[in-house]
Amino acid sequence: MAGIWTRRAVIAAGASAVLTARAQAADGVRRNISSFATADWRDHFDTLKNGAILADTDSRAVHFWSEDESIYKLYPSSVPLSEELTRLGYTRVIRKVEGPTWTPTPSMRERDPSLPKVVPAGPQNPLGTHALYLSWQYYRIHGTHDTRKIGRKSSDGCIGLYNEKIAELFALAKVGTQVRLI
Repeated sequence: MAGIWTRRAVIAAGASAVLTARAQAADGVRRNISSFATADWRDHFDTLKNGAILADTDSRAVHFWSEDESIYKLYPSSVPLSEELTRLGYTRVIRKVEGPTWTPTPSMRERDPSLPKVVPAGPQNPLGTHALYLSWQYYRIHGTHDTRKIGRKSSDGCIGLYNEKIAELFALAKVGTQVRLI
């Protein structure tokens, strides 16, 4: 079974390099068979002051660079369901919350009045275990307990990560970390 990989194992391990190597080995041609690819921070930010997070909605990946460039991380993510729900541009982390509560936005409640007013931290909370609050109202980079959402268009505007990955990013990012959604 050493040569068999499940989709979840490949994504969880961040093993796009493994997939690329397997594709190259199969026919001698090097190609990236997933949209998971590294990025250069210089293409998106003028500086790494306070670190930088790039959320790429096309490749459904989140990139993190530390201020001193000693750390680069790449995480699979969920992205908004539609263009209408997607906000693109520059923002920053303004707050970090471990065990966040979730309150549906006014537009969510308008679409579905049956939504609860608040969901406390726990396994039913759509924000997962950690949340990075952005300077844009209602927008977050957060975890999810529903791992089926990762790698898909599945959110109402936020960027979602596996809980263990948002915990890692949460520890690396700080209030003031610059963020770009593309």
